[in-house]
Amino acid sequence: MYKSQVAIRVRYAETDQMGFVYYGKYAEYFEVARVECLRTLGVHYKSLEEKGIWLPVLNYHIDFLKPAKYDDELEIYTSILQLPTSRISFAYECRNASDELICKASTDLVFLHAETRKPMRCPKEITELLQIYFP
Repeated sequence: MYKSQVAIRVRYAETDQMGFVYYGKYAEYFEVARVECLRTLGVHYKSLEEKGIWLPVLNYHIDFLKPAKYDDELEIYTSILQLPTSRISFAYECRNASDELICKASTDLVFLHAETRKPMRCPKEITELLQIYFP
């Protein structure tokens, strides 16, 4: 398993009338966490796109446990639970400054050839970088 973490502070514009983080914003938080997870591994989304590789989200699941509020500092822990094939799966835990679990989520993304728009295998360089985390 490969793990990373990123901190995000809730901005006022991300909250709803109740003062809670609007549920749709979590997808953006997880995108930040996913991009940074790959970056810490040495994989950059921009370079994948320049090579003609897209990573659209295939599915997204989230369980809300507690609300996050304006100015909360959230830590998002991101894990890649298995070696990618034509898909890569991410699991997320979002915690507040008191280390309370706010929500947990998962996404599956598919490697897509930009020109043909057909699924493709995970690039070898990514698989090689991850292999050491999956003995």
